[in-house]
Amino acid sequence: MKLLALESSGLVASVAVVEDDSLIGEYTVNYKKTHSQTLLPMLDALAAMIELDLKTLDAIAVAKGPGSFTGLRIGSATAKGLGLALDVPLVEVPTVDALACNLWGASGVVVPLMDARRSQTYTGIYAFEGGNMQVLVPQCAVPVAEIVEKINTLGREVTFLGDGVPVFREYLEESVRVPFLFAPAHLNRQRAGAVATLACEYMKKGLTVRAEVHRPEYLRLSQAERERQAANGGQDGAGLLPGDTGA
Repeated sequence: MKLLALESSGLVASVAVVEDDSLIGEYTVNYKKTHSQTLLPMLDALAAMIELDLKTLDAIAVAKGPGSFTGLRIGSATAKGLGLALDVPLVEVPTVDALACNLWGASGVVVPLMDARRSQTYTGIYAFEGGNMQVLVPQCAVPVAEIVEKINTLGREVTFLGDGVPVFREYLEESVRVPFLFAPAHLNRQRAGAVATLACEYMKKGLTVRAEVHRPEYLRLSQAERERQAANGGQDGAGLLPGDTGA
């Protein structure tokens, strides 16, 4: 089984190819360029380096969200286009689950934190037991205080990772009442290799979709919807990275 994975849910752009249980190649960039500038050139470069014939792929995996509205759309459009052109299925991998997968086998619990703005975070709580990843709290968009309260209630050591860590670090250090760690630099951001790892497990269970029906999972309203909601007296406002329109 050969699979291409795409990750563009945040500032990181990443592509990876796995074959059976081997990571054949991965190209990851965490730099201030739009994914429309980076994702396909990175795929071309990786394919050339590993002599990949796209026609040999069995599926395309994509981080389906949550995350940057613009980044998710670019990743989804790329995955859909490849899936349709190659006539292969897509494997939709929850962004936060894949981020937690970076720390496969960690003791205690793993809590990814993606910055969703205005003290909100895309997050979840995960544990690794019996060789499997256990989802204790599914990915969600909540105030950081809410996830910290759940962590304190669990009473287990926790490892944090994600682009929300530098944003919330001071609050975490003041508010978390259990032993905690921060993941090191090589493991603390989104990686297509992790998306591919989970996608392989999903494929074994038959969890694929046709390219034409794939849609990103935002977990939050678009900017236009939030502005309309605010005009009607509601409150919202998280979920975008710099330059996103959310339309």
